[in-house]
Formats: sequence, structure tokens, C-alpha cells
Amino acid sequence: MMETTAEAILKRGGGRLLKSGGLWIFDNEIQEIRGSYVNGALVRVSDFDGYRLGIGFINVNSKIRVRMMTRNPDAVIDDGFLRARLSAAWEYRKRTVDVSSCRVVFGEADGLPGFTVDKYGDVLVVESLALGIDRMKERLVGLLGEVLAEDGIRVRGVYERSDAKERLKEGMERVKGFIGPGFDTEVLITENGVKYYVDVKDGQKTGFFLDQKYNRLAIQPLARGAEVLDCFTHTGSFALNAAYGGAVRVTGVDASESAVAMARRNAELNGFQNVEFLRADVLDLLPRLVEEGRRYDLVILDPPAFAKARANVKNAVRGYREINRNGMRLVRPGGFFATCSCSHFMTRELFEEMVKRAAADAHVRLRQVEARAQAPDHPLLLSQEETFYLKFYIYQVCGEF
Repeated sequence: MMETTAEAILKRGGGRLLKSGGLWIFDNEIQEIRGSYVNGALVRVSDFDGYRLGIGFINVNSKIRVRMMTRNPDAVIDDGFLRARLSAAWEYRKRTVDVSSCRVVFGEADGLPGFTVDKYGDVLVVESLALGIDRMKERLVGLLGEVLAEDGIRVRGVYERSDAKERLKEGMERVKGFIGPGFDTEVLITENGVKYYVDVKDGQKTGFFLDQKYNRLAIQPLARGAEVLDCFTHTGSFALNAAYGGAVRVTGVDASESAVAMARRNAELNGFQNVEFLRADVLDLLPRLVEEGRRYDLVILDPPAFAKARANVKNAVRGYREINRNGMRLVRPGGFFATCSCSHFMTRELFEEMVKRAAADAHVRLRQVEARAQAPDHPLLLSQEETFYLKFYIYQVCGEF
């Protein structure tokens, strides 16, 4: 059990996000902290008038001064409390997604701020980005193992990928390594009928982008009989879904040599003979393909986050507009164009406006097929806008009506 020995008192008018359903209290919203504490400890939170608002972790090194664990000021944060949170997260996944590989815990959206767990078969990959939750990560991993065991799932190994820069903002070092005994960190998974090798030790993020699972599935019927270009392919996931869906020819492009090497291995694993992967800078390649007069039946753009901070949004919009304009120009009339952004700073409204302007630049007309988001195992907490980050659109590039 973690005890609370201090109390954070909000300023008058403070805690606006908290009071609207969010989980964060910022440094400029706190009037004073009464009692003794250490960074990462639990504190009780009260409004300026003494009304008790709940319990959260405090860290004076972070602009997010308190991350709330519960709005019940009398709650006891013990193993029973944590196990209940983990059990609820797992039950939700079982009802909403294929759990052979999925995100089991998604931080704030599951009431465990800063804590993420991805499941790849019988391997768990953990990311801890907040000091308070970091102090209990091994307890959480053990409790999650018990929850999964109730469904007959034996966890073979746990690997930590807490190597994101966000940890520096919390006053923590970036770390990665085994939690418990070591194991082979290359894991074989199957998703949407496609097989992949996942490198949980050195792959991007936790080794794979599970949030695009059902967006990849949505590509399959559009790829039937098509010539496909998949840009920013990473380890080939959209390209391989296109091949699985019956594409005639698929070209995947990425700037990373290691990603392209893994994509080729994944294509070989699935026995796909009509897929090629190129190492190239997509920003340079797209205008060159346009100039050469190349055309495809389906073009997919899955770029990294261009806007990693609010201050970068203006430049990010220009970057998205450029690649989308060139991507659209490569689609044959009647073909399809899929595009996305994984930055929560690039709002849906901004992204849709960018697509409209890019279409005008490219002199094409678009008919929207679908507007999608991240998979349900990455749930959106409506009161916490940071949990909504992935926008995914499919359009048909129309010819003359």
C-alpha cells in the first residue's frame, strides 16, 4: 500500500482539466503543498476551498505536477486497487479487439497515467513515462501476469522500453531492458492474417504499431488487383496487408535500412513474391515519381509525427501538405488514397483542411471513403485530448463525373 502524507491545494480557478474529466494538474495550478513528500509519492488533492478532489502522484520536476489516480479521496492505492484497474483494462480489450497482440494498458485512458503495456503473443513490452507509476511498474507487471493467467495466458517474458525522451521531462533516465528473466526478443505474431517478426528490443516504440491494426485491415479490400505504393512502410505492415488483400504489385518505401531489412524478412515469411521494399527518402522520392509519370491504384502515406510539439504545427502542416499533394498526384483516377497523422497536435480539423488544400494543389477531387482513428485498444478518453492522436482517412481520387 502506498500512503499519502501530503496535500496539494489548488489555486482558485485551478484544475480546469481535472474538473472536466482529465487526469492532469499543471504546475501553475497549485497554490501550495502541505506536508512532507518525495517526488513520485501519492498526495491528496483539494480545491482552494478545501473540497477534496482525489489522489494522485506528485512530481515537482514535471510541468504535469500531479497525475491523478482516483477521484475518490478515501481510496486506498494497494494491490487490490491496481489489480482492479488492470483487470478492467484486460476485460475491455477482450470485448473490443483481437487480443493475440494488442495494447493491454493505455496510460490515462485506463486510469494508470504514464503506463503502457503492449502484448505480442506471450511477451509483454512495458513503457513507463511518469515517476509515480515508474515506482510501481514491477508490481503492476506481476499483477497483470496474474490477470492474464486467469485466462490461461502464461507470460513468457517482459521487456521494458522506457527509452522515450518524455522521461527526461520527469527527471528520469531513459531505460530499457528485461523485467525478470531474459528471452529471445524477436517475437513472431499474426495480425489480420499477416505474419510479422517484431523486434521488441530495438524496434521503434515497443516494436510494432498496434494502433493501426484495423486501419491496415481496411486497406485489404481496396488492394485487390491493385498496384500499390506504401510510403513510410516501416517494417512493411500496410504493404503486406495490401499483398494479403490481393494486390498485383506492392512497393514499400522507408528511409531506415533496418526497417526495410525487417520488411523484406516479413514479406519472405508470408511467401509474398509481388512485394518489393526500397530504402529511400519519401520526401525526395514522391516528386520524382510524379515527374516520371508513375501511377498507382492505391497510395498509402503513414508518416512519422511531423508535429511533436504545439510550436511545430505550422511547419508540420506544410510538410503534410507537400507529401499529400504528391501522393494524390500518383493515384490513377478511380484509385484510392490513404493518409494519416499520428500527432495529437495535428487536430482532425487541421488535418482535414490540409487534405482539402493538398487536393486543390494537386488538381484532384476526393471522395471520402472512411475517417478512422486508432484501434479500440488505444481508447480515446474524451476529457483527455492527448489520448486522441491518430487520424486515418481513405479517399477515392475521382475522375470526371
